[in-house]
Amino acid sequence: MRLRACACFLFADGQREEASLQKGRFGMLVYSAAAILIGFLLDLLVGDPQGWPHVVRFFGWLVARFERLFYPLKNKRAGGVLLVVCVLTIATGLPLAVILLSWKLSPWAYLCLESLLIWQLLAIKSLRVESDLVYRALKSGDLPAARKAVSRIVGRDTDALNEQGVARAAVETVAENASDGVIAPMLYILLGGGVLGCFYKTVNTMDSMIGYRSERYLDFGRAAARLDDAVNFVPSRLAALLMIAGSKLCGLDAKHAVFIWKRDRRKHKSPNSAQTESVAAGALRVRLAGDACYFGKPVKKPFIGDDLRLIEPEDIRRMHRLLYAASWLMLFFIILLRGVIVLASL
Repeated sequence: MRLRACACFLFADGQREEASLQKGRFGMLVYSAAAILIGFLLDLLVGDPQGWPHVVRFFGWLVARFERLFYPLKNKRAGGVLLVVCVLTIATGLPLAVILLSWKLSPWAYLCLESLLIWQLLAIKSLRVESDLVYRALKSGDLPAARKAVSRIVGRDTDALNEQGVARAAVETVAENASDGVIAPMLYILLGGGVLGCFYKTVNTMDSMIGYRSERYLDFGRAAARLDDAVNFVPSRLAALLMIAGSKLCGLDAKHAVFIWKRDRRKHKSPNSAQTESVAAGALRVRLAGDACYFGKPVKKPFIGDDLRLIEPEDIRRMHRLLYAASWLMLFFIILLRGVIVLASL
């Protein structure tokens, strides 16, 4: 009799513990979905105010510190691998510890921290604001100011660009960063919250700092560049599909976007960069890419898209609309999927 009573007690206690775990998982699903929405809206409304502390700048600081530590190693490739491992360990380990601690303290503390983290991992407004400076300078006829503005958001040399070259560079960077700065981090946030979003943005930051084919970084930055190609493989293609759908919503040429995407999406050394650029070229009915100059050295690059009309400053604003359409579609997809998961967990 006592054994039966003890068994019943343990069974009931196990049921209560299971119910508590289920409630905790359900609560985190709800709060994490709310954090994604809040972080997205904060990025749209606030962007990245100058002078504010920023998590991506912290990632960049880590890369610079470990570059000074590991670059002197004789084996540059091994040094690059060590940098990647150390930077990723810190850049994801710290947010993971803080997020887990905040959840233990209070779901509201978790919601606040997760929302702030997601806000800083997205770059919708900052991308629009920075490229809009290029648009305004071109519209006012100030080509030197336009070159200076576009040099802040592209890696190529801009001193010799004409008006069309400046506009083309701005359109290309908005198209590429629609994936790197918005769709890709949102996808990783969907899969693993702000922590996995930090993992992605850290990889992206390493690639932007040391993932060049220059003499200095050809071997040292190889691991960072290869990892960036891997983590962007799926997001870049998802971004392209969302931009195709968004081009229809924006009144752009969605049919031509599909045609150019199918034809030109592999016209880049990177397996990912031409995915969104080809959609943009098709939707706008212009020709992008082509030869460019990096660090004083000319680089041969194939054209993307057809030269159906000359590119113009207004195409930058059209890309803004396409960027926002794809971003809202991604948010809708995330909220819908999270809603299904929440309902399934009831």
